[in-house]
Amino acid sequence: MPKPKPSYLPEFRARVVELVKAGRTARSLAEEFQVTDTTVRNWVRQGEIDEGVSQGGTTDEKQELAQLRREVKVLKEERDILSEAAAWFAQEGVGTPKTRSDS
Repeated sequence: MPKPKPSYLPEFRARVVELVKAGRTARSLAEEFQVTDTTVRNWVRQGEIDEGVSQGGTTDEKQELAQLRREVKVLKEERDILSEAAAWFAQEGVGTPKTRSDS
């Protein structure tokens, strides 16, 4: 089972990014704050995207996209369930009007 990713507060990430912009190296900050230097560089890259300096999806856009993907997954599951139910009801003849002979 893979180790879960640690979650860092946005304020902490922003502070580390500020320190990189002030001239500190990703490696020194990684050692000081016990994160990987790759993580620090990713935070800097994402900060540049959020500020409009680099191209890419902003953090808000990425969060919205993830939320929309979750919603689409749920909707597809609901659609599949309803489709199976409709097929079952059609097979059973439930809900179809029966002709009556009034003699």
